[in-house]
Amino acid sequence: MAKIAVVYWSGTGNTEAMAQAVADGGKEAGAEVDMITPAAFSSDKVGEYDAIGFGCPSMGVEVLEEEEFEPMFTECEKELSGKKIGLFGSYGWGQGEWMTNWRERCEEDGADLVTDPVICQEAPEGDTLDKLKDMGKQLAS
Repeated sequence: MAKIAVVYWSGTGNTEAMAQAVADGGKEAGAEVDMITPAAFSSDKVGEYDAIGFGCPSMGVEVLEEEEFEPMFTECEKELSGKKIGLFGSYGWGQGEWMTNWRERCEEDGADLVTDPVICQEAPEGDTLDKLKDMGKQLAS
């Protein structure tokens, strides 16, 4: 049985809803899934999981949340080579530049992205929820 961490930061609840959909997909595929906030996750925990879904909304000028998520993720980057990961997050405005930049960082780190990142404007629904559940299933396989 795969063990998955879904590590997310959410200010309005939209990214938390996305994280729940990723977790639901992983559980449907038979994985053990832990939903974790950045304050409770660090680089020393990366090795405890077979795969990790990282979720963070776009903040400011299309960047990751800077007080909790960015420092945690930066610390974890050195452990991501060869690790199966998925990226997701919500936004209120913009074009998705934060996710493009984040994806490029992960590729440079040698991470194994299991699907294309999933983004949505405001709350996830319909097809977006399906993509998030599929991400969870991919993380579990």
